[in-house]
Amino acid sequence: MAMLVGVSLITLALALFQSAGLLSGGISSLASVIHYGFGLPFAAVFFALNLPFYWLAMRRMGAAFTVKTVVAVALSSALMALAPRALHVDRVDPIYAALMGGTLLGTGFLILFRHRLSLGGFGILVLYLQNRFGWSAGRVQMAIDCVIVTIPFAVVLAWNVALSVVAAVILNLLLVFNHCGDRYVA
Repeated sequence: MAMLVGVSLITLALALFQSAGLLSGGISSLASVIHYGFGLPFAAVFFALNLPFYWLAMRRMGAAFTVKTVVAVALSSALMALAPRALHVDRVDPIYAALMGGTLLGTGFLILFRHRLSLGGFGILVLYLQNRFGWSAGRVQMAIDCVIVTIPFAVVLAWNVALSVVAAVILNLLLVFNHCGDRYVA
């Protein structure tokens, strides 16, 4: 149930971001840039970009974490593929999308992390670093996300990049303040 709720919140946030032309950070931002730049399906690109991170998950986080993460990524990819048919967001204010999308993403990732899974990509890396070295998953993810959303200045408006950074900060502050590796874990 937690996987379904977490992935659903994240998928809704990504739909808001796509409609507003914002980026969410991490692998989904890289997938968005490829989607916008080359016209490839977002869901397929998102799933493919996650593949290299599964090695780290299997090797360092264990089989149960890896299987749950692969299932969550597949579910997220499927929901993102269905989103254009099921959800028509004709207009969303970019500021609202950044604030609400960042909140939805942070809440979704918090749910996933507390149930020992992620949506792949850098989420695997930050959870590993938290488990291994005690580094805050939210702080490390915030640094990664803020760097990633500033990369595509050539294809995304500067205002949208700034709003994407705001959303990344909101997302990761939720993780910083609410997620510790030894607290509230199912």
